Amino acid sequence: MVYRNRMKHGWLWSCSLYLVLALVSCSSGTDAIPDCDPHAGTCTKQAGDYTIMLDISPKPVPHMKELTFELSFSSDSPPISSDTLLLDLSMPGMDMGKNEVVLRRVGESRYSGKGIIVKCPSGRTLWRATLLLSENLKPAYTFNVRD
Repeated sequence: MVYRNRMKHGWLWSCSLYLVLALVSCSSGTDAIPDCDPHAGTCTKQAGDYTIMLDISPKPVPHMKELTFELSFSSDSPPISSDTLLLDLSMPGMDMGKNEVVLRRVGESRYSGKGIIVKCPSGRTLWRATLLLSENLKPAYTFNVRD
């Protein structure tokens, strides 16, 4: 009976420790700051010869809802030949697993796709959307989402 109680308490302690580590990992390890406010409108980045605008809707941009990601290139940017692009969604300082949005061409220099930004159990809201344009060009937009 004593052995069973020790095992029970040891198992509960182990589960509690894993939960605490998971919550702490969501809230630490980043010096990133937002450089984009998708709630207010389109965010613009310069990457090499490209001027790239990112718009996310609906606004305000929430967790756990299907979002539309729209990407456009200025008319001065070199043409993009690909019919699809990838937008990598990640949480700075935390491995949230693979979360990529496939953006499909919807017009000249315009791409669109749907995706979801998951919610961290700690309540942390800082996310990064990185356009995987080429090996050397990976513009990133860092922003907060809202509940």
